[in-house]
Amino acid sequence: MRDFVKGLRSGVPIGLGYLSVSFTFGILAVSRGFYWWQALIISMTTLTSAGQLAGIESMLLPGRYLEMLISQLTINVRYSFMSISLSQKTSKGFSGIKRWLLGFFMTDEIFAVASAQNEVSTRFFSGLAVAPYLGWSLGTLSGALLGNILPQSVMSALCLAIYGMFIAIIAPVAKRSRPVLAVVMLAAALSCAFYYLPLLKTVSSGLAISICAIVAAVLGALLFPKKEETLDE
Repeated sequence: MRDFVKGLRSGVPIGLGYLSVSFTFGILAVSRGFYWWQALIISMTTLTSAGQLAGIESMLLPGRYLEMLISQLTINVRYSFMSISLSQKTSKGFSGIKRWLLGFFMTDEIFAVASAQNEVSTRFFSGLAVAPYLGWSLGTLSGALLGNILPQSVMSALCLAIYGMFIAIIAPVAKRSRPVLAVVMLAAALSCAFYYLPLLKTVSSGLAISICAIVAAVLGALLFPKKEETLDE
């Protein structure tokens, strides 16, 4: 029980942050034509801000299932690597179907907190996931319900908040690392090209995100290779 309470306390700051971000997602989903309960179900079954944004855009164009698969795989594949990495620190009792729990609730912030532990027990991880999950779901519900009440001008302004979150994540790292800044600028340039150029603007947003991410990452790896550190024997 002590581990569960420890995880619960560690997850409260994450949950409060998710509450504000998912509030914006709820408003954005309603503004795109989704019902409040549809937005809530999306947040309760998928914990990925960028994936949900790309997903609702793809859902507006029925039949593009392959496109949705590619975009979601590109955006969310990092959670698989995070789960594999964190599984090396889990306790012996953290096995079987409990690993599914780890994979479902894995987010960038939960991974960062959990990976700081010497050993991750089932109770700690379960407690850690409670507040973020509730914060993400309740924030979406609140935003979706208020999206039917607030004026359109206020909704448009609040929808910018979720993009501000992504900028806040990228800016500090890009400021410290020129290669990261170059890759970010390259991805931004490609995104602008897909938005403004006549031929490229016909590509759907979900597929465009995948193309920009893959091309920028590949070019970044080729132009700015990172040497592997070798241990002296």
